[in-house]
Amino acid sequence: MTNCGQERLAFAAALTAFAAVTGPAARRLPQALLVATLAGCMSLAPPFEQPPMPVPQTFPGAGPEAQNGVSAADTGWKDYFTDPVLQGLIADALAYNRDLRLAIQRVEEARAMYGIRRADQFPTIGVEADLARARVPADLTGIGRPVTANQFQVGVGLATWELDFWGRVANLNDVALQNYLATDAARQAVTLTLIEQVANSYLNLRELDERILLAQQTITTREKSYRIFKRRHEVGAISKLDLKQVETLWRQAAALGAQLQQQRATRVNALQVLVGKPVDLPHQDIRLDDSAVMSDLPAGLPSDLLINRPDIIAAEYQLRAANANIGAARAEFFPRITLTGSVGTASTQLGNLFTGPGFAWNFGPSVSLPIFDMGRREANLEVAKSQRDQAVTSYELAIQSAFRDVADALAARQWLAEQVDVLRKTVAAQAERARLAQLRYDHGASPFLEVLDAQRDLLDAQQQLVQTRRALLSSRVSLYTALGGGAFATSADVPESTPAPAKNNP
Repeated sequence: MTNCGQERLAFAAALTAFAAVTGPAARRLPQALLVATLAGCMSLAPPFEQPPMPVPQTFPGAGPEAQNGVSAADTGWKDYFTDPVLQGLIADALAYNRDLRLAIQRVEEARAMYGIRRADQFPTIGVEADLARARVPADLTGIGRPVTANQFQVGVGLATWELDFWGRVANLNDVALQNYLATDAARQAVTLTLIEQVANSYLNLRELDERILLAQQTITTREKSYRIFKRRHEVGAISKLDLKQVETLWRQAAALGAQLQQQRATRVNALQVLVGKPVDLPHQDIRLDDSAVMSDLPAGLPSDLLINRPDIIAAEYQLRAANANIGAARAEFFPRITLTGSVGTASTQLGNLFTGPGFAWNFGPSVSLPIFDMGRREANLEVAKSQRDQAVTSYELAIQSAFRDVADALAARQWLAEQVDVLRKTVAAQAERARLAQLRYDHGASPFLEVLDAQRDLLDAQQQLVQTRRALLSSRVSLYTALGGGAFATSADVPESTPAPAKNNP
């Protein structure tokens, strides 16, 4: 038996106990209410149908090997990001980031809203006490004189409770449940986005550190060259034009160094906002770690995204909620039946309230159905259907966006790797060109302008190589999150105050 039937049978048992103390007139009440409560399991919502995937069955450029290996969803971020400093930053961000904290608080709000809706399926029973004192005029008493009387009453009452014949309350409860699950999936999506942002910010910071190191080395070298050329100019060995060209090289490198320092300071500030607290990341005179993240990650199939991507899971929950909302709107066309009642004791004297023959009870069913509402219920149903259609479109759009994210990350991983290989060879060629240009100038075979161009191109190639290497690492980060990385990670990898996301859709 479903939870729906179990809950209603339990309430029918409670009503049997109520009838046992209310006398023979109410003996048939539990049987009628049992039928009514079990009828509440009926639903007018249309059957849920998952829309077909509006994307190809495979990712572009992904071969058979893309389906082998451990999936991104089963790979925790601690296993994927191997840099210990980066791991610490991600852990701090998961604990202190305010955007994630807001997402967690929205989950708590949705959970509470679901609790409110779920409570609507059950009757509200409370204790009530009434005191009434009234004066009846003589012409209404029938005895020719006015009467002043008291009435004291204490009892256990059943507040207005709707018999959910058509599943209106149950569907609204399902709407709240699906919204809660969607909010939790959205929280997981925020978590993955935060991990991606922290990782990319850290990699950008390390890229700037290496570029600053290259710039500082170039500044030092060119400053020494300027001093040498200045001494040569003072003794008349070179022209002033050659001296100014050397100075130009030095000043350009110094300007680049200042520009990179500004970018680094801005990046640190952005990283602190992501982490949620001050970070201490001094300059490191080391190269960007090309193994800061794992490189071997199978893409799998687009259908895997349906259970791995939190944003797609959230969109499906929203679609289910919109579907249930249609059932609630349809139920508005049928009569709404509510029950009220109480059992207790009543007396005109306070002292006889619990000692005299004051047993009292009342039971009052109510039926209501709007006859004319200017098409309000029809319009409400049309709104629910339109919202369902919008949810279908949003679901399909989420799948298409996820497919594009993975396809873009796969393309970036492939072509950036080739660019890195080409740029490494370019830097080696530029370094040899700069060396040969310096030799030609030293032997008087070429003007210093040739050295100027060669050294400037070498610095540009070195800077571009570092940027491309960082972009390649960022493409691996993007692929990890695009595939739903860490969606099935253990609770140690997600904030403890949030419920663990479900692996399978309900």
